[in-house]
Amino acid sequence: MSKNVSIDWSSLSFSYTKTDLRYVSIWKDGKWDEGKLTEDNMITISEASTAIHYGQQCFEGLKAYRTPNGDVQLFRPDENAKRMIQSCNRVMMPEVPVEKFIDACMQVVKANLHWVPPYGTGATLYLRPYVIGIGHNLGVKSAPEFMFGVFAVPVGPYFKGGMAPVNFTIADMDRAAPHGTGAAKVGGNYAGSMLPNYEAKKRGFADCIYLDPATHTKIEEVGAANFFGITSDGKFVTPISPSILPSITKYSLMHLAKEYLKLSVEERDCYIDNLDEFTEAGACGTAAVITPIGGIEYKGQLHVFHSETEVGPVTKKLYDTLVGIQFGEIDAPKGWIYKVE
Repeated sequence: MSKNVSIDWSSLSFSYTKTDLRYVSIWKDGKWDEGKLTEDNMITISEASTAIHYGQQCFEGLKAYRTPNGDVQLFRPDENAKRMIQSCNRVMMPEVPVEKFIDACMQVVKANLHWVPPYGTGATLYLRPYVIGIGHNLGVKSAPEFMFGVFAVPVGPYFKGGMAPVNFTIADMDRAAPHGTGAAKVGGNYAGSMLPNYEAKKRGFADCIYLDPATHTKIEEVGAANFFGITSDGKFVTPISPSILPSITKYSLMHLAKEYLKLSVEERDCYIDNLDEFTEAGACGTAAVITPIGGIEYKGQLHVFHSETEVGPVTKKLYDTLVGIQFGEIDAPKGWIYKVE
């Protein structure tokens, strides 16, 4: 793409667009190569690759933001790198060192700087790092080789018409197994969520809420995002479980709730039968930051929190604070922002 070609940033959605360059590195004979940028957005791998047959792969998602003065910055990429290491360990893949992960992301952003949307559009440059098992393999065992890649895609603001609450229903299927891969960001977790997501949308809901797979009594995840609730006495509460993906957005919101909004913060069990304890609720993740939850359908009844049409005041303040930090409008906690030089 020519750097002079104009883009209608307001029309961007969360969909794939081929940008100029992406990063690829190969692990072979016990080590990663130095990696390189390439124009080729197509991957050629062995038909016997473990990523295809046994789901030996993981991925991450983070964004680059344009600030008011035109700078470009990443938000907590070191935390994405650490989480990818945990995912790699869970499915027997070599770790991508934190430094290599951040360097790869920086290289991709620098190589695609003109794809970073202008400040004020609400759009961002989404980065998708991944690791896949490749090479000739037939048995159920770890791959002989691996590929680490990062590509970038400009995406529009999640809420084009402004942030508004949506309703969810309880899934009758599990997203992950007890002691399974729920805490790892692996593709199998998402493949398993496609059918319940489809069923929920068919019934008019935004997505479904997954309960803990062991007892089906506690809220775990909301679609592909983490859950939080605000209690009547002003506590920020979010579930804790070994089968929840540890959301970087969630832990960022926990810090902001405590240090910026001066709320009490609790990471604990959130029982589905105790929805009355929350006056506001939301789902949080990289794409939307926060999706306000208007109501949750449970046992045939819709439990409404603050409102089905208006965002609760605490949820709105949390959203504005985090987005302000990401776009460089509000001072960030130390170490959260990485400038793309």
